[in-house]
Amino acid sequence: MATIVGAVTTSHVPSIGGAIAKNKQQDPYWKPFFDGFPPVHDWLAKVKPDVAVVFYNDHGLNFFLDKQPTFAVGAAPQYTNSDEGWGIPTLPPFPGNQALSWHIIESLIDQEFDPMTCQEMLVDHAFTLPMKLLWPDVATWPVPTVPICINTVQHPLPKATRCYKLGAAVARAIESWDTDQRVLIIGTGGLSHQLDGERAGFLNKAFDLKFMDSLIDDPEWATQFSIHELVEQTGTQGVELLMWLAARAALPGKVRRVHSNYHIPVSNTAGGLMVMESVQ
Repeated sequence: MATIVGAVTTSHVPSIGGAIAKNKQQDPYWKPFFDGFPPVHDWLAKVKPDVAVVFYNDHGLNFFLDKQPTFAVGAAPQYTNSDEGWGIPTLPPFPGNQALSWHIIESLIDQEFDPMTCQEMLVDHAFTLPMKLLWPDVATWPVPTVPICINTVQHPLPKATRCYKLGAAVARAIESWDTDQRVLIIGTGGLSHQLDGERAGFLNKAFDLKFMDSLIDDPEWATQFSIHELVEQTGTQGVELLMWLAARAALPGKVRRVHSNYHIPVSNTAGGLMVMESVQ
């Protein structure tokens, strides 16, 4: 059966793309953020994943306010970058793993989830930036991907408990996949930030750090909060931590923290990064 090698969770601020395009990784503003990633690169070289399952949120590229699925799973042969023009370098298409996509879709439906299935799918910075951060120097992507999109744009949003159950259901799907493939889980978004309204610029370092710690010690801690409570604690866009929660739930059993980094601000956002492995 397939093996889940671990999970990487990271922020996906659009301006990271501009920093990459302009080679600002060593600028004082950006350096504390980018300095978090070399240990991740070393870990990826060690665990050698064959495929990546990416929990992310769409920002109006595939789904707008008139048509917004709660959960959507990509089942395309490839995924093309079509970002908003924030300066991310031109990227080659991301290959898909359709066999794993359809296995996950069928398993989720058997487990009484009802995801939208997407045989064509564009991807924006929420997907492309984490991939570029994890593999910054490649000409072609070393792993095919399965995008799993969670709605964090149009209310009602899925509850934290539901996102946690989704991640656990994806883990069961992967573990039942009849192959020797090594699967990496990626969760992308957050952490605390609000880009508009009276609380624009809001950050909550204490909550962010508590949340990051909870993923190791008490992974269902954040599920006690309603969506409105999470927005209050993390900001309107900080609710993207739902992707981190789903990614953690996709790691079976207890986990250990391989690496983490936290830096504020990154373009009015709390930049978080974690690598987690299951404890055998």
